[in-house]
Amino acid sequence: MASDRRPALAKVRTGITGFDEITFGGLPQGRPTLVCGAAGCGKTLFATTFLVNGATLYGEPGVFVSFEERAEDIAANVASLGYDIDGLVAAGKLGIDHVRVERSEIEETGEYDLEGLFIRLGFAVDSIGAKRVVLDTIETLFAAFTDETVLRAELRRLFGWIKDRGLTAIITAERGGGQLTRQGLEEYVSDCVVLLDNRVEDQITTRRLRVVKYRGSPHGTNEYPFLIDAEGISVLPVTSADLDYGVTEGVISSGIPGLDAMLEPGGFHRGSGILISGEAGTGKTMISSSMVAAACARGERCMAFVFEESGQQIARNARSIGLDLQAYVESGLLRFEAARPSLYGLETHLARMHRDIDLFAPSLVVIDPLSALRGPATELQATLLRMVDLLKSRGITAVFTSLRTEGGFDAQDEFGVSSLMDAWVKLLNIEANGERTRTLYVIKARGMSHSHQVREFRMSSAGIELVEAYIGPAGVLTGTARLVREAEERAEALRARQQAERRRREIARRRDALERQIAELRAGLEAAEEEESVLIGETEARESQLEAERRERAARRSAAR
Repeated sequence: MASDRRPALAKVRTGITGFDEITFGGLPQGRPTLVCGAAGCGKTLFATTFLVNGATLYGEPGVFVSFEERAEDIAANVASLGYDIDGLVAAGKLGIDHVRVERSEIEETGEYDLEGLFIRLGFAVDSIGAKRVVLDTIETLFAAFTDETVLRAELRRLFGWIKDRGLTAIITAERGGGQLTRQGLEEYVSDCVVLLDNRVEDQITTRRLRVVKYRGSPHGTNEYPFLIDAEGISVLPVTSADLDYGVTEGVISSGIPGLDAMLEPGGFHRGSGILISGEAGTGKTMISSSMVAAACARGERCMAFVFEESGQQIARNARSIGLDLQAYVESGLLRFEAARPSLYGLETHLARMHRDIDLFAPSLVVIDPLSALRGPATELQATLLRMVDLLKSRGITAVFTSLRTEGGFDAQDEFGVSSLMDAWVKLLNIEANGERTRTLYVIKARGMSHSHQVREFRMSSAGIELVEAYIGPAGVLTGTARLVREAEERAEALRARQQAERRRREIARRRDALERQIAELRAGLEAAEEEESVLIGETEARESQLEAERRERAARRSAAR
């Protein structure tokens, strides 16, 4: 039976986080790849990372040919990322060649072609056995060509020479007006084209990457955010909307016994999304801190992305309810990532979260508050959806807090965030009798039974304590109203007990009086019965005597005859 398997295009991995995933293996082996974009997009860093990773991770030496920057400048620029360019050059794993191209000098020498470059590049490749090549940037190289026909021919020669030598190459190019490159030719002869973009919206910069074309291979076609920071360059494929992730079994405690008791299994499902919403001052951060402390106490790693307070401030505030979060930070179980929402765009925030979560591997993540993120409605909705998918796909328990404006609705409800959550705990401030009382109730908890009562809760140095709800004829009472009503009920109960005691004593007195009357009547009855018995006895005695006397008289009359 013939096999249906088709030969796959040979590829080489770049080692750039995320990029190899969206290209399903990396760049085409033995072919040129064009990386284009405007100034400051990260083209040179992308190419340098490709070479360094090839030399250090995959055993493939590389040659960097620069037409703009000198070798020492390139080494200095990437040293902050931990790239030891000089060490790799000394070890024979990397070669850097600065080719100086000056138009004025070319005019003096006559016709201009790339034969000299081929000789110079071939020598550098052969000297270290290079498998990878970078040419940065091609505009400088072709600036001397005024004839477009010659330009096209030499460009094809360059790309053909790279393929003939079997070199995997990255060629960088500046973005042109209305086309990918200034010349408008490179993208057509390249086997793979990667477009880098440094977009500014509402004064916030977001770097994005898109694979424009990839001959002979499927690839991700969306725009992906990418980061350039102290960790290097990383591309985050966060646009996936797959719903094929598994379900993590188990139940975790919230760290608040009263809240756990409101949930039938005694806590939240592990790996679920939990929304805690409420007005300012209702205790959202402290409840999420309790969940973090409980997870750390179980020996699990936790990460908190906070947008309004620093990690140190949250740890200090948590001490007021008896939580020592700083100890967990020092032990490495807890990590805070604090940044203002306006510092990055939505995609960049999500990309940083993606990378930090992959590096730290937490089992619980807190995002406090979700409502701090700002952006266009469609972009915000897409970001929130990706954020939830990112955490669920890794089986991470996610706790989101959201600010609810007083008397209004949750802002994120408009974008459907509550429908994405597996559990929703709503916090309310109830004003009555000149005071505010904190209350909570569970709006929903998928996959479990839960209490529907509104519960008052108090925060003290002993932690967060839920108080049994008072439900009376006038509704649910909290705070001082509940205390007053409970005191009134205790007084009413005392009065009822006292009245019952008085009634009991009255009944006892009446019983005693009746018993005395009964005793007197019984004694009178007994005396009457005794007197009657005496009278009956006397009557019987008289009758007996009379009878005897009659018999005696009768006897005498008989004797007289």
